[in-house]
Amino acid sequence: MQTLSSGKEHIVSMACFNFPLVITVVGMTLFGTLWNVAVADARYSDFTPPTAYAPDINYEPRVQQFLLPQNEARATVGLPSFVWDTELQNYAQWWANQRARYGNCLLKHSGGPYGENIFWGYGKSWTPADAVAAWVDEKYSYNYQSNTCAFNQDCGHYTQIVWRDSCRVGCARVTCANGAVFMTCNYDPPGNYIGERPY
Repeated sequence: MQTLSSGKEHIVSMACFNFPLVITVVGMTLFGTLWNVAVADARYSDFTPPTAYAPDINYEPRVQQFLLPQNEARATVGLPSFVWDTELQNYAQWWANQRARYGNCLLKHSGGPYGENIFWGYGKSWTPADAVAAWVDEKYSYNYQSNTCAFNQDCGHYTQIVWRDSCRVGCARVTCANGAVFMTCNYDPPGNYIGERPY
């Protein structure tokens, strides 16, 4: 029986306490084991928080679209709500801007110190609620008893959302020149530790 495990590793700080730890974020399933979608080429040391980026007029509703459904998923399994964190939001916005500028919104993880869920969509004006719904729907592919994803199915986005120790979240959304949409949420403390159940 396989447990949640990683294909790539990230050095992170363990949120409410700060110490280095190797973890995986989220990604695709390969033979029933959780693997990262990609390893990022940018490191957190490259991150400079934006001094000011102009949020669009829908900024506050978008925060709620990211936050409320994730908190509903956490409540379903008896976990406390996430708190919106502007440092995580700034990091997420920085990475989303990098994907828009250099990556044409292709799925790629930042490789930073936080847990991370990413989403890519094309062909419509994808919303934060769409991204979170896709991540939360992975609960149907997660088996709590065996702590595994269903064969050839993703569940790591969901398990990051319902990770018991994660308490802060910040997210961002960008539209790329080709019309694709990229969204990312970052979590602190990060989740998806090998061999541990999320809750």
